[in-house]
Amino acid sequence: VQLQASGGGLVTAGDSLRLSCAASGTIFSINIMGWYRQAPGKQRELVADITSTGRIRYSESVKGRSTISRDHAKNTVYLHMNSLKPEDTAVYYCNARIERAYNDVANDYWGQGTQVTVSS
Repeated sequence: VQLQASGGGLVTAGDSLRLSCAASGTIFSINIMGWYRQAPGKQRELVADITSTGRIRYSESVKGRSTISRDHAKNTVYLHMNSLKPEDTAVYYCNARIERAYNDVANDYWGQGTQVTVSS
């Protein structure tokens, strides 16, 4: 299983961007897909995630400024972020909890990370 993330880059405060992450490989089902981020010197933290039934969590720091969505047919998750702030600067990692076969144990997989830099 591989997670391929894209969409990061350098933006200006107040801008918007969209991150995408596609899962590929041997996949039976994806329970949760989401995004985490890690800023320099800080621990990795949840940004947002979405379950297979559509339940969504957002961190308080992005709630109201971000929308997570999922395309089940494409095994892809999107994170649209608005009103970006310099404190949103971090490496953003895609995460998915995947069952590779029926009744298999679900495991967590991570993408390679995509840098988001927000200049003031």
